[in-house]
Amino acid sequence: MIGWPDIQLAVRASVAAIASLFVAQWLGLQYPIYAFIAAVIVMDLSPRVSQRLGLRRLAATLVGAFCGASLSFLVPHGPIGVGVGFLLAMLVAQILGTGEGARVAGYISGIVLLEHSAEPWNYAFHRLVETALGVLFAWAISFLPKLITGGEKADGRT
Repeated sequence: MIGWPDIQLAVRASVAAIASLFVAQWLGLQYPIYAFIAAVIVMDLSPRVSQRLGLRRLAATLVGAFCGASLSFLVPHGPIGVGVGFLLAMLVAQILGTGEGARVAGYISGIVLLEHSAEPWNYAFHRLVETALGVLFAWAISFLPKLITGGEKADGRT
C-alpha cells in the first residue's frame, strides 16, 4: 500500500529532478542528466538523510572524476585501464568513508577512462558541477515542510 510519505517523496524527487534539469539546461551545462540523477538519488524526506547522501555522492563523484582524469594519461585505454581506474577509485573512496559511494566513484572513474579520455578534466569538472547542482536542489527541497506529517520515523519513512 502506498502511503503519504511515499507520495511526498515521489513529489519531492520529481520537483528536485525537474528543477535541477531545467537549471542545468538553462546554464548550458554539458551533461544535465547528472544533475537530474543526483537530485533523485539524494532526495529523502529527512534533510539529515539527504545531506548525508548528498555528501557521499559529491565525495564519490570527486574521487571518481579525479582518479579517472588523472589515470587517463597513465594507463592504457580499454578494459585494463578501466579496471585499474575502477579499483583505485573504489579503494580511495572506501578510505575516505563514502560507504556505498565507493561503487559510484569506481564507475565514474571507469566512464572517464572509457568514454572521455580525450578531455578527461573537462568531463570530470562538468560531472562534478552537474552532480553538485542536483544535490543542492535535493537538499533545498528536503527542507520544505512536509505536506502531511505523523507516524514517520526519523528518516522520514513510515
